[in-house]
Amino acid sequence: MAVIHIQNVVASTSIGEELDLNAISATFSNAEYEPEQFPGLVFRVPEPKTAALIFRSGKVVCTGAKSIEEVHTAVGIVCNQLRAHGFKTIDEPEITIQNIVATSDLGAELNLNAIAIGLGLENVEYEPEQFPGLVYRLSDPKVVVLIFGSGKLVCTGARKKSDAEDAVDKITAELSSLGLLF
Repeated sequence: MAVIHIQNVVASTSIGEELDLNAISATFSNAEYEPEQFPGLVFRVPEPKTAALIFRSGKVVCTGAKSIEEVHTAVGIVCNQLRAHGFKTIDEPEITIQNIVATSDLGAELNLNAIAIGLGLENVEYEPEQFPGLVYRLSDPKVVVLIFGSGKLVCTGARKKSDAEDAVDKITAELSSLGLLF
């Protein structure tokens, strides 16, 4: 079983109907709203350290969480704080995980040229002059993994923690079977 470390969880939800972002910005010191720069209000939550991007429509994107539990906690904090100041929000918003970014370490130096050939060029992008990592697109689970010569991996596009774990396990097995992981 792969050891992965979640670096970021991005989730979306809807917390209500039309929201007055100017009023929210004026009420909270941890809220930034510059509509000429970005249409959403940035609501920072110190613990867990996250940011909720709140849009006038009531849609919210939460980013920066290190776990799915932290996403739920952060969204709950945002809703509770808004309600405490008279803004209407949904009591239990439905949260959808959009992306999990996780890292792992295979614990060995890797020959990315050999891996690019071994994994098959149709699923791999490797242009070391432009980017030091190999981009490997898996179809099952549907994720993208950046593989670096140091043996470190970055997995993005997962919707569940198990997708990232499965991707790392699959890559470990493929590289071992090709004799490229020692």
